[in-house]
Amino acid sequence: MTLTELKYIVAVARAKHFGHAAEACYVAQPTLSVAIKKLEDELGVVLFERGGAEISVTPLGAQIVAQAERVLEQTAAIKELAKQNKDPLAGPLRLGVIYTIGPYLLPPLVKGMIDKVPQMPLILQENFTVKLLEMLRQGELDAAIMALPLPEHGMAMQVLYDEPFVVAMPSQHPWTKRKSVPADDLKTENMLLLGNGHCFRDQVLEVCPEMARFSAPGNGMQRTFEGSSLETIRHMVASGIGLTVLPRASVPDMETKEGMLQFRPFDDPAPSRRVVIVWRKSFTRKAAIDAVCEVVASCNLPGITTLCAEQ
Repeated sequence: MTLTELKYIVAVARAKHFGHAAEACYVAQPTLSVAIKKLEDELGVVLFERGGAEISVTPLGAQIVAQAERVLEQTAAIKELAKQNKDPLAGPLRLGVIYTIGPYLLPPLVKGMIDKVPQMPLILQENFTVKLLEMLRQGELDAAIMALPLPEHGMAMQVLYDEPFVVAMPSQHPWTKRKSVPADDLKTENMLLLGNGHCFRDQVLEVCPEMARFSAPGNGMQRTFEGSSLETIRHMVASGIGLTVLPRASVPDMETKEGMLQFRPFDDPAPSRRVVIVWRKSFTRKAAIDAVCEVVASCNLPGITTLCAEQ
């Protein structure tokens, strides 16, 4: 049994396809297939059910693949330990960010990291929370920035900042005469939300649970419409279709009276989200995580409250 064979079976389990797994491993498909068959013969078990367009993992195969992932993670940790003796800030850091944070945090974060630790370039990945956690577990990412609450993850975590939510409305909307908006009033408006999969959508529905009823399948879009990104929704609000809720960092100037949008804070206590960075407990480059935290704290995102507390 070799680490290469373990890498191959993990790749096939993820891709559900021998050809795609071979491409991901940069080897010819026959090479990968022969290696997996050799491992199956050595173990005396069948790892994959072959046949049809998609490969499936046998129940025992799933347990072996999970163990292989842990072995590969520990192997990577050994390499990281060796690297740490030299310089934990040397070499790339693979950082994930959820979609509703990336556009607003990444520009100042990347610039700040280049200034502070030019020897540690960021390899960035935007995705949903669930997908980023999966990539962390599989060793495809070193750390990820996301918002609480998170599903059970077993990772190390550090709080970065708290961010309030604000209401975005067309410039001709009567609420522009208000200084702030009660969260309960949103249920009387046409609201634009992100689609399923975005944690920010769930957080907005917590602000106004009434919207969950209208956005549920089978009830139609009587009061809510769904978009694929906050920027798409922002343009839809500007066209007068409805209102939306945005994270404060996405609004550089709350006082602007130009253009087709205006923004108002919520009445106190304003709804908000807590943004954190998470990483595998086996990840040994803690100095790299600390560098990211320091730069995030210096990014001066509008309206946020910077925090720094290990959980």
